[in-house]
Amino acid sequence: MQTIDTAAESATDRDATNAESTRSWNPMSRIVFRFGFLYLVQFCVFYPQLLIDFIGPFQRLLPADWARYWMAPSLPVVKWVGSSLFHTDATLHDSGSGDQTALWVLLFCLLVIAAVGTVLWTVLDRNRSDYRRLSAWFLLFLRVCLAGQMLGYGFAKVFPLQMPEPALATLLTPYGDFAPMSVLWNQVGVSPVYETLLGTAELLGGLLLLLPRTQLAGILLSLVGMAQVWVLNMTFDVPVKLLSFHMMLFCLVLLAPELPRLTAVLTGRAAGRAATPQPFRTRRAVRWAASVQVLLAVWLTVGYVWLELDNWREIGPGRQKSELYGIWTVTDFTRDGQSVPPLLTDETRWRRMVFDQPQLAVVQRMDDELAPVAAQIDTGAHRLALRSEQGAELADLSYERPAPNRLVLTGQLDGHAVAIALDQVDLAQLPLRQARGLHLVQDYANFGKVMG
Repeated sequence: MQTIDTAAESATDRDATNAESTRSWNPMSRIVFRFGFLYLVQFCVFYPQLLIDFIGPFQRLLPADWARYWMAPSLPVVKWVGSSLFHTDATLHDSGSGDQTALWVLLFCLLVIAAVGTVLWTVLDRNRSDYRRLSAWFLLFLRVCLAGQMLGYGFAKVFPLQMPEPALATLLTPYGDFAPMSVLWNQVGVSPVYETLLGTAELLGGLLLLLPRTQLAGILLSLVGMAQVWVLNMTFDVPVKLLSFHMMLFCLVLLAPELPRLTAVLTGRAAGRAATPQPFRTRRAVRWAASVQVLLAVWLTVGYVWLELDNWREIGPGRQKSELYGIWTVTDFTRDGQSVPPLLTDETRWRRMVFDQPQLAVVQRMDDELAPVAAQIDTGAHRLALRSEQGAELADLSYERPAPNRLVLTGQLDGHAVAIALDQVDLAQLPLRQARGLHLVQDYANFGKVMG
């Protein structure tokens, strides 16, 4: 009986084996595959973003400059190529930009290596008729890398943290002072629900890429999401153009084998079986691979949820706020016993103070310039010490709050005795902070108002 069962199982496995065509690939298809394989695998390995996803919850232990360590083996070559060929400094900066000179030079190096490798591979392996087996593993690798990125960016928006709510100082910044990227970030950050919906679409695309029988849906959803992200990056000058373009390219490569099926559906014909080559030849192997991918989805999900919860507490809505949180308008400013009138030409008088993050304040001068300063608040002694960004002492003040919305500062400012009275701005009255909700009936568009 056991022999019969084993034979039956073997027959079933053979029936489940992917039916590979015996037709040879044409020479151009083989050359394109060689180049695409060499280039995209290199990109996944050397670009400091993709493979780091797979350490899951351990991402929270990485140092802030982990990208420098990741690129350490390739940086000497990148710097030499940048200096010798492009006459530019290809130093990698800890700026968070994904479009730095060093990364563009890295991209050039990868393209050259892929081109040279393709020539050598073509010469040495010119008798091979196809790469169906290797392409199956290649497409699986790309799909998993794409899924990691979709999940990462999805969770960053589901918890609306990638584009946070505009900071208090942002509410005082003239619109014309914003760069296009700031406009985009603040536009999305104003509506956390919209940001969460965007993240849900990206998150769903990542999960569908890893769940059994849903890969095609995941590719299509990811392609739509990444195309939108790439267009926004290009039109709002967001420095993630390289990565978003390659994620879109991953989607197109993964979609290529399925194009005949999609064309059939659009023309009303039967779609047929999935055309993407599979690296697993038996049902047992397919089941094991599906289980591993589901576990990978769980691992990545746990890691990103843990990471975003940390971000929620450290930089998101759950972060600690300043003890004097709010926007404060100066109603009276006295220097050396003399009242200082609110003249726009006075570069020393304050117009407003903003307290948002702990140990940081922003002073708005009469010409509306916003100057960030370090702020040390001693709530026990009711003392406020201000220092410049360079560390120079600016003010040593005591403060009183005779009313919740009233603040009085007295002490030394720039070597002068001052007394400053401030009233707190009601944030709920600001158009961007009003809980307006949804209005299905509106006789007039509400463009808000200019803050006085």
